Parts: sequence; C-alpha cells; structure tokens
Amino acid sequence: MKKQQKNSAHAFVLRIALSLALTSISAFLLASTLRQPAAGPQPDRPAPDVVTLVGPVSQDVDLRAVRYVPPTSQEEEIPRRRHPFPLAGGQIQQSPFTQQLMQRVLAPIPNMPSPILTFAGMNSTQSGCLCLPPDSDGDVGPNHYVNSVNSSIKIFDKLGNPLNGTNGTTYNSFFSALGTGNPCGNNKNDGDGIVFYDHMADRWVVSDFAFPAFPGTSFWQCIGVSKTSNPVSGGWWLYAIQVDPANPSYLGDYPKFGLWPDAYYLSMNEFSNNTTFNGVRVYALDRNSMVNGGPANAIGFSILPANLGDQYSLVPASFRTGDPPPAGQPEWFMDVNSSAVAGTVETQVFVRRFHVDFVTPANSTFGVGATHSPDGIITVNGFKDAFNASTSNLCPNGTTTASQRLDTLGDKVMYPLIYQNLGGTESIYADQTVIRATDALTAPTAVRWYQFNMTGNTIPATPAQQQDWNNGADGLFRWMPSINVDRQGNVAIGYSTSSTTLNPEIRYAGRLASDPPNNMAQGEATLITSGGHQTSTSGRWGDYSTMFVDPTDSCPFWHVNEYYTATSSASWATRIGSFRFPGCAASTPTPTATATFTPTPTATFTPTPTATATFTPTPTPEESPTPTATATFTPTATATATFTPTATATFTPTATATATATAAFTPTATATFTPTPTSTATFTPTPTATATFTPTPTATATFTPTATATATATATATPTATAPMVTVTVGTTPVGPTFSVDGTTYSSQQQFSWVAGSSHTIATTSPQSGGSGVQYIWKKWSDNGAISHVVAPTTNKTYTAQFQAQYFLTMSAGAGGTVQPASSWRNAGSNVTIKARANSGHTFAGWVGTGTGSYTGPNNPVSITMNGPITEMGNFSP
Repeated sequence: MKKQQKNSAHAFVLRIALSLALTSISAFLLASTLRQPAAGPQPDRPAPDVVTLVGPVSQDVDLRAVRYVPPTSQEEEIPRRRHPFPLAGGQIQQSPFTQQLMQRVLAPIPNMPSPILTFAGMNSTQSGCLCLPPDSDGDVGPNHYVNSVNSSIKIFDKLGNPLNGTNGTTYNSFFSALGTGNPCGNNKNDGDGIVFYDHMADRWVVSDFAFPAFPGTSFWQCIGVSKTSNPVSGGWWLYAIQVDPANPSYLGDYPKFGLWPDAYYLSMNEFSNNTTFNGVRVYALDRNSMVNGGPANAIGFSILPANLGDQYSLVPASFRTGDPPPAGQPEWFMDVNSSAVAGTVETQVFVRRFHVDFVTPANSTFGVGATHSPDGIITVNGFKDAFNASTSNLCPNGTTTASQRLDTLGDKVMYPLIYQNLGGTESIYADQTVIRATDALTAPTAVRWYQFNMTGNTIPATPAQQQDWNNGADGLFRWMPSINVDRQGNVAIGYSTSSTTLNPEIRYAGRLASDPPNNMAQGEATLITSGGHQTSTSGRWGDYSTMFVDPTDSCPFWHVNEYYTATSSASWATRIGSFRFPGCAASTPTPTATATFTPTPTATFTPTPTATATFTPTPTPEESPTPTATATFTPTATATATFTPTATATFTPTATATATATAAFTPTATATFTPTPTSTATFTPTPTATATFTPTPTATATFTPTATATATATATATPTATAPMVTVTVGTTPVGPTFSVDGTTYSSQQQFSWVAGSSHTIATTSPQSGGSGVQYIWKKWSDNGAISHVVAPTTNKTYTAQFQAQYFLTMSAGAGGTVQPASSWRNAGSNVTIKARANSGHTFAGWVGTGTGSYTGPNNPVSITMNGPITEMGNFSP
C-alpha cells in the first residue's frame, strides 16, 4: 500500500511536471508567435484605410477636480530602433572622449539673448511613473503653457504658476472618461505624450499611446481636443484610434504630430516586439470634426519595411508662424536613414506628400505609388548617424564613466518639423543629432539643422541652408535638438549639452534672418545649468525636447528639455524657458499718419483802408507725386492781409516724399479783396514713408491805390526728378527652363532697360519637364529671392534662376525578391547604391539596366551614376 501510494505519488508528480512542461511550451510558442513577423513578405497596402475614431466623449470636469488615477508604472522604457543592436561596421565605443577645448576661436561671438524667464516643469517625483526617459514636451498658447512628460500633463500660466495642481493631471485621469472599452479609458496609458496648440482654431491637443501589454494585441493612440482656449476648465473632446486595425499586434511607437489646415497628421513606427520593426503607419485625422466635437474618421496608410529601406520615424510638418500654406497644399513628411551599418555617411533627406480627401477617401495619396515611395529626395551634406555598432549611448553624463553615457537618438529627424510661409517663400526647418562625416564615432555629437525651400509645392535638390552646429568645435556634445522660427525668419534651436566634465544642461543657439547663411551666427546661450547628472546605466535621455513660438506675437521662443538638479539614478527634472530676439516686434496694422502744416507769409502793405483776408487751402491726397497749390485773389479794397493757409493730409506712407511750395504774390491794386484759394496736393505714398510738405509762401506786396483793380496771385510747387535707366538681364542656368518677367514668359535669356528703382516681378516654376525622364528643379534665384518675387534694381543687374537637372530612376524587381531604393527622381551626376534582397527559397540572379550610367551584371549591392534616365531590374531565381 505504501508502495502503491509511493507509485501514485510518483505518477502525480510526473503528471504535474508534464503539465508544467506543456504549459511552458505553450507559453513559449505563444510568445514566439507574438514576437515573429508575418511569414514571408507582406503585401503592399496602396489603398488608404478609413478608420473611425472612438468618441467624441465629452470631458467637462475642471482638471483641478478630475478623479485621480495613478500613472502606469513604466520604469525604463526600451528604445526601439529601425535596426536593433549590434550592427555591422563602425567602431565599438572605446574609452570616453576626452574633451579638448580646441578651435574656440571659430565659435561665433555669443549674441544670443538671455532668457526672459525660466521655471521648473514637471519632475520625476511629480510624474509618479518611475520612468526613464521623461519624454519632455510642451507648447505655449495665448495664456498658458502646457507641459507633458511620460505620464502626465501640467498646465501653467505664462509666469510659471501651476494651474492644475502640483503634480498635474495623469494621462490615466485625463482620458478616463473614455471608459473601459479601450486602453485609453481603462488606465493603460503608457507614455510618449505630445501636446500642441492649434492657433488656427484656438484649441489645445493632447495625446499619448495606451496598451495593456507588449507584446500584445490592443494598441491605441489617445487624443484630446480642448473645447475652448482654456485647457484647465474649458472642457475637452476625447477620442481614441486603434494603431493598425489590420495588424492589431502592432504597437505605434514614437508617435509624432503635425498641424496643417486640413487635418491633424500623425506618424508612428510599428513594432510587434522590441526588436521587430514592422513599418511606418501614418494618419490624417479629421481636424474640422474634432475641434467641433463631431464624429471623426482618419485616413491611414502603412509603409512596409521592404519599401522603406533604412528609413523610419517619418515626421509631419507643423504650420505655426507666417502665412498659411496655399489652399490645397498637401502635408509634408520628412525622414532620414537609420543605417544597418554604423559609420555610414548619409547624404539624403526623404520627402513625402500626404494629400487627404475626407469626402472621397480613395482620392487620398501618400508618397508615390503602391509602395508610398518618397516624392523626392534632397541631397544634403554628408553626416553619420550618432551611434556605433553596439550602442547609441554616446554622450557623457558629466563624468568619464562609459556605462553611464546617454542616448543620442541620433538616427532620426527630431520633432517638430516646422513649416513657414514668409512673404511667399515656403520653407521647412528640420534638425537632427549627427556625428560629422569626417569625425570618428567617438567624437562629440553635433546638431545638424536645415532650411528647405518648398515654395510652390516643390521639393528642392539641396537645402537652402544647412549646418553641423558645434559652436566652433568646442569639444562639447550637443544632442536632443528642437528647432523653430519666429515671424521674421529668425531661427533658434534648443538642445542638451554635456562633456566628461560638464553635467548635461540646456542650451540654445540662433541666427537672425539677416545673418550670413549656414550658420547659427548669434552663438549660444544657457537656459539652465545642471546641479548633477544621471547615473542610471540605461542611457535613456529625452526622448525629445520641444521648441515652439508664442502665438501671441510670433516672436518669443519657448523651450522645454530635461536636466538634473542633483546627481541621482533617475530623479530627472524638466525646465521651461522663454527668450526672444531683440529686433522681433509684434505685427502692427498699417500706420495712418496726419500731416498738418500752417505756413505764414509776410505781406507788407501801405494802404489807407484796412481789411483782413484769410486764406485756407485744403490739399487732397491723391495718387501722383505733383503737389500743386493755386490761389486766386480778387481784391476789392486796400488792405493788410493776414495769410494763414492750413491743410491736413491723411496718408499711409512707406517712401519719403518731400514737396516744397513757394508762394510769390505781386498784387498792384488798392482795394479790399476776398481771396478764394483752391489747393490740391497730390502725392503717391508707399508704405512706411514720411511725406514732408514745406510750403514757404513768403510775399511782400506794395500797393499804390488806383480806382479799381484786380490782383491775381498763383503759387505753384512742382517737384522734379530725373531717374536714370539701368540694364537688367534675366535668364536661367542651365539654359532651357522657362521664366517670366512682369507676367510674360520667356525660354531664353532676356535683356531689359528699366527706370532705376522701378519695381518688376521675376518668377519661374518648378519642377519643369525636360523630356522623358528629365526634369529641372528650381534651387534659387541669384539674389536669393523667392521663386516669384519683386525686384527694384538701382544699378545694372543680372538675375539668374538656378535649376538642378534630375533624372528618373526606375527600379523594379522580378518574382522572388525586392530591390532598393524605390523609384524616384535623382540629381544628375549623383551616385546611387542599388541593392537586391532575395526572398526565402530564391537567389539573386543579377541586374539588367538601361540608360547612361546604368549597370547590368551580378554585383550586389552596386553603385550607378545618374548620367541620364535609368531603369534597373533585379532578377531572382528559385
């Protein structure tokens, strides 16, 4: 019996062990299923998805009284990259870079304005999430600053006084009214928060992502749009959207927004686990419905990894200052490569247009064709992504401890991407963290910034401006940048700065619109110094900072970023600060000036009877620069005349006009007279001028009385000017593209004879066709004017429209594999590396190319030269 019991016990133990083993195997298989991407290549998804948002749900509780829901405990957020470490190539991080304060002489003389004010944003204790990094973010409105970190938002007035409590409002509290039907309302908000002010609607937008588990099957983006301009007590409309309904196991990581007149645009990187990249997801959200609290749809597209190459983290542009984009202008998205090989010198910025049609969604497009290839590729100065083969934790934390270095996030365009339409010139400003192309991967990181001229919905061949900003190679690391531009075109960038002896602190640099191009010529200023550094070995920092411009007068910049008040593992803080360039003034209405003048002539008479005549001419401003005053006198008595002409001219000036009137009187009568003057002053003012009238009627009249007489006096002032002629030549380089002068189109160089200083409009269009597979992209005018602009030369002048020739590269793949890059326009003479990748069960069989500079043969990858339109086909065999 005891033996029986022993056998039964053994059998029971065996059954338990077998059950546990089967359970473990099942769990492993389930986890493996969640971790693995779909088998084989995924099909292209050319058609737009129409996704209906959950909501709106009305949230009418003052945020100071909303029910507290604690934040989700996140601890250390794992960075998800296009290609997980370790990578091929590059240098492994060696001994920490020793700061060498060299070439300090090359740094600009610091003229950056000091902060107007700074104040403490949210910190790790207030956030309650135990999270790294903080995801420091924020924006400014007319009366508020809204600060976001990974778990919460905190609202301040513009003096830094908190308005929704010391600890702010958690995202779990903020979105709780959405209910338990999705993670947004079910207390599963997990960070990557974004907040921005919609100046066109005077509304606020707040967003983060939510999910119950990762890997998992339920991933959502939560979005709140304020009902009024008051984010504290004005109420909110709450929405939620599933990241990718066709692929519910895809997390939408690192979400970034763009503000455009027709939609809120959203981009996310899709991952099914921490190392499996599944592509990029983009949405256009129905802004008009959301600001009015109506039901809303979103139009979405997905780009597969095979069609992205090394790209990810597409960023949509935001319109904030200047004129709005032209009606119907599609939204812009930009990104760069995150190479699979560390140390690769990159030279491209990729550009896509998103055209949305909420009425007929099928008309919506993103990029080119079924693969959503870039609409254009901008060639930029070479740079290296800021990582090596094993890590992106390159920036010192203020010590030489290599294990505590900080993450650069140096493989992407940073947020926000800024659009500005300034006087008809449309620009996009962007920035990123880089290692200079000529530097080793241990060298200090720099901030690369760009201005791209996108006027007329064109994609330029090269940037209008670009620079690797390192303050004259002063040996400091600079990273985590955010760029913006004020109403005058002055640019500022905020970022983190550190070295092996400098704790990470917040600095900013800038340039005036009038500064020489390609340089942060105003130098650098400090927003806040640090009292310590981060000792965590995770390296997590950022993940972003933000710079926005105050919508009140579009001059002050507001920046928020991470720093430490004392050394600790993860007790981070954020700081908010504001500054402005001294010459930036608020926009004012057109001035109206009133000029009043009262000239007094002296008349000497020797009569017997005495009478008084009063002369009051009133000039009327018209549109001709010939002020003329005429006074006719009919004397009827011998008199001493008191002459007091007065006139009032109301005008809106912009040029300087000076008219001098001299009145000469020679009456020869003895009489009493009543003058009836008529005065007309005619001039052509242009905005911002001063018109000065100096009538000087000085008259001496001597009368010898006779019986009856009539005296007539005429005062006339006629300013004269002799304008020289100038010879003006207008053309293009290369010859071929068309241009226009004062509305007349020409296809070859023209010469004109103009009055010096007269105004004329020169213009061109872009792109222009040069035949099959050939186009010309406008780069700039020789005077750096907009694509269409007014000139007023005062000397002989030549204006040349400079174009970049481009050839079309057509890429195609036979059955059994894929090819890179996507079909696109390429600069003439540029080198392009083409790659083929065979599917499982196939091998690469070779290229067949046609066109000047093409390649036919077995090499893979291989470089071709764009000396004409080229077609390349990659072939594969089973």
